[in-house]
Amino acid sequence: MSLEVRQFDPVAALTERLRAAIVRVAGGGVTEAEALDPRIEANKRPELGDFQCNAAMGLAKRLGKNPREVAQAIVKAADLGDLAEPLTDKDIAGPGFINIRLRTAGVAALLSAFDTPALGVPRPEQAETVVVDLCGVNLAKQMHVGHLRSMIIGDAIARVFERLGWRSVRQNHLGDWGLPIAMVTHRVAEEVQAGRVSLDALTLDDLDRLYKEAQRECAADNRGLATARRWTMGPKAIAELEAQVSGAEAELAEAKGTLLRLQAREPATLRIWQRIADVTLSECLSICERLGVKVSQADTAGESSYAGELGPAVDDLLARGIAETSEGATVIRVEGLDQPCLIRKSDGGFLYATTDLCAIRRRVQKIGASRVIYCVDARQSLHFAQVFAAAVRAGFATRPGAPGPSRLQHAAFGMVLGEDHRPFKTRSGDNVRLADLIREAFERAEAIVRAKNPDLPGDEAHAIARAVAIAAVKWVDLSNDRIKDYVFSFDRMLAFDGDTGPYLLYALVRIRSIFRKAAERGVAFDPRAPFDPAAPAERALALSLLRFPSTLQSVAESLEPHRLCTLLYEVATLFSKFFDACPVLNADDPSTRASRLRLCDLTARVLADGLGALGIPTAERM
Repeated sequence: MSLEVRQFDPVAALTERLRAAIVRVAGGGVTEAEALDPRIEANKRPELGDFQCNAAMGLAKRLGKNPREVAQAIVKAADLGDLAEPLTDKDIAGPGFINIRLRTAGVAALLSAFDTPALGVPRPEQAETVVVDLCGVNLAKQMHVGHLRSMIIGDAIARVFERLGWRSVRQNHLGDWGLPIAMVTHRVAEEVQAGRVSLDALTLDDLDRLYKEAQRECAADNRGLATARRWTMGPKAIAELEAQVSGAEAELAEAKGTLLRLQAREPATLRIWQRIADVTLSECLSICERLGVKVSQADTAGESSYAGELGPAVDDLLARGIAETSEGATVIRVEGLDQPCLIRKSDGGFLYATTDLCAIRRRVQKIGASRVIYCVDARQSLHFAQVFAAAVRAGFATRPGAPGPSRLQHAAFGMVLGEDHRPFKTRSGDNVRLADLIREAFERAEAIVRAKNPDLPGDEAHAIARAVAIAAVKWVDLSNDRIKDYVFSFDRMLAFDGDTGPYLLYALVRIRSIFRKAAERGVAFDPRAPFDPAAPAERALALSLLRFPSTLQSVAESLEPHRLCTLLYEVATLFSKFFDACPVLNADDPSTRASRLRLCDLTARVLADGLGALGIPTAERM
């Protein structure tokens, strides 16, 4: 945690001061660098204090002393300054828990320092670059619900880094090369030549259908033919299977010929391939725009853009002794993994790993990334472990002049499940199309918004519904630990109460309405009014707000957006308790009203800033 963030975070400040006390108590038993974590936690019994230090038991065991005596020594040695009330033996509970109560003036001072346009988030002296790999769509295929998490999580991670002052570069690694793409290119060419498809009017639905047809037509049933021959299943069955295998092999040969023409950049074949790419990418970018995911055409780098680099890269790795030949294939052996990283097959073909190695080299050595983050589902964990280790060994992960390799990280995530707790599918068993899911979310949200406020003008209702739908879809994804599966339920995620996106939007709208009412009453907002968080509900809200900068940094370090969601939901619920317990516009005196208005303003800014860092839009009214 940076020094700038520590000045706002009471837990960090208390940890620093109590760690110094622990060093003094240990009497040389531990150095400051080795000092036990003071284990500062929010007190489960607020009447006893705001926080609790739970270090005495662990330190007592290390020093061979009685825990309560150690706690007494820590209390005596601790200097908490103006931040907290002085500690006494009365603050020790049980075997050695130390209760800590912050001074109201101390909390007010923290809030005043925190209440800046940056909300306590320091700007780095020199911006570093992070590359975030997200989306990862394939040519000629409809985007489905399986793409949802990569887009939402990847965009949120990129936005958090941007909020922290990093240069964030998104990369949509488009699957647009290789034999499967050649298959569909050949199939489209046949359809165009036969007059059944117009290239100019080609849609993604056409491509999705032709892709599946091409896959079926190129799949030879060699196993079935072998079985029929082995069991002498009759000349008719064998002849049918022989015809199927022969036809599939012929189609596959045609597809391989198309691949060669693509690799040679033959104009007619390239024109069809480019049209397929344009249609696919257009739909992808449209979905990103509807979801509020910041991905543009400039952020897209297809596998085709690496095609010319693969052979030279493998030759270079062989020449430097990084790669070796094993049973005709080319591999890189990596420490700590039993399976080597396969980068060229025995038939000379390249693999996903080969492309990913070249992508890492470009992202680190050309784009200049000090961190490269892959938002890809957890099933690819072994693949990335192999590729990352191979890239480091090859030197591809080291920037020119850098002392060591950049950080390569796999932000793995779980699956989206239906309400039956099985992979989310349509009733027919197909993958749920992402375009259909988004459309249904928008329609449901608009129906709810219009039902709650039928007098809203049409355009305003539509804009609010869009914000509610995006908030609902993104929040249910981001608020869950990304490595875990989650259940997709429209009814639950569109609810306006509980831990949902719409609830967060409503909390922010509720605060903004306070300021509209203040303006109507002629009550001016003073952004420099002294804070006075004396009431327990004010104090709890203030302490939650102060954790915003450190939470953002923890998200960037852990790549776990749910940490920010947890804080924002806590802020929203604590604001609700504060609003119920502490009158704002009807406060007893002007100074209290001014203090509470400033706390409301700070809460609204934290919520809006945090939601923005997650890629969730907000609304002025609902």
